[in-house]
Amino acid sequence: MRWKERVLSLTPYQPGKSIEAVKKQFNLDRIVKLASNENPFGCSEQALTALQSYPASLALYPDGYATHLRETLAAFLQVKEEELILGNGSDNLIQIISRALLHPNASTIMATPTFSQYKHNAVIEGAIINEIPLINGEHDLNAMLQAIDESTNVIWVCSPNNPTGTYIPENKLIPFLEQVPQHILVVLDEAYYEYVVAEDYYDAISLTRKYENLIVLRTFSKIYGLAALRVGYGVANPAIIKALEPVREPFNVNSLGQLAASEAIKDQEFVEVCRDKNRQGLTQFYDFCEQYQLKFYPSQTNFILIDSKIDGDEIFQYLQAKGFIVRSGKALGFPTAVRITVGSSEQNEGVLKALGEFLEAN
Repeated sequence: MRWKERVLSLTPYQPGKSIEAVKKQFNLDRIVKLASNENPFGCSEQALTALQSYPASLALYPDGYATHLRETLAAFLQVKEEELILGNGSDNLIQIISRALLHPNASTIMATPTFSQYKHNAVIEGAIINEIPLINGEHDLNAMLQAIDESTNVIWVCSPNNPTGTYIPENKLIPFLEQVPQHILVVLDEAYYEYVVAEDYYDAISLTRKYENLIVLRTFSKIYGLAALRVGYGVANPAIIKALEPVREPFNVNSLGQLAASEAIKDQEFVEVCRDKNRQGLTQFYDFCEQYQLKFYPSQTNFILIDSKIDGDEIFQYLQAKGFIVRSGKALGFPTAVRITVGSSEQNEGVLKALGEFLEAN
């Protein structure tokens, strides 16, 4: 078959082993998964109650316009319904944007290391890829601006950034947006937005009103705890949404996801509790890193990247054998680091105890 050569060069996204697979491999009764930045506290009870009373037949297609969720989101965000696009997770929206704007004669700019799906989709579309190295874990916005040329169609900005957890303050983002030509789409990926506590963070939604070439992506997979249902959304000028909608596949947000997300967004008390517990958990990691003199990036997310100057795969394997699934930094561009999701206080204590034992033995 005549496959695209660029597709044959790619590898599928590697989500890591399942909890059951690790249990079986190491003969363990209990596994703590701290690899995928999921919410250790689950989801809102309001969302669960709504799911348990789901009234419709599973034989019916979802509402292709996601009417109720769209209305609920628009009211919560104080935007118009035509400023919203819904996706099967924000990954789906990255795919839609890439399909709509990238091709072999177009280029795209992104940081490195950052979320892998920006580059993955650009490769599939055959686009020219300009990767700009991070500086101290942060986006080099000046270098990204300098990389713009006549072929540039999309610039990806991940804030807070995955895998470093760093963010772009308002006084750096605004000058950057001011200098990006209006015909270039800036994608501001805010998957971890709800975890941010930095005082100099920006109001991304309001920025979409001022910068008509900006789209903001968010997800229900992180703090809202609905990763299994895959719901994400984008906010942008109606002209951007109108251009993207024909690329969105029909019925891309399932019925249960629409229902749960509609209820989850209403329960901001749950979001606040999770954000507070996450900050307490990060303190556990910060204290540990200071005790062992380990390099880390202060995080505005629900994960932390810790550099021990030891092979990340080696630490990953050790912790996995102890019942803790984390993410090796090797696949993330930080070969001597591990990325660990912030769990409950007990989970954090357990993984840090195991990590401490590894470090003392090495």
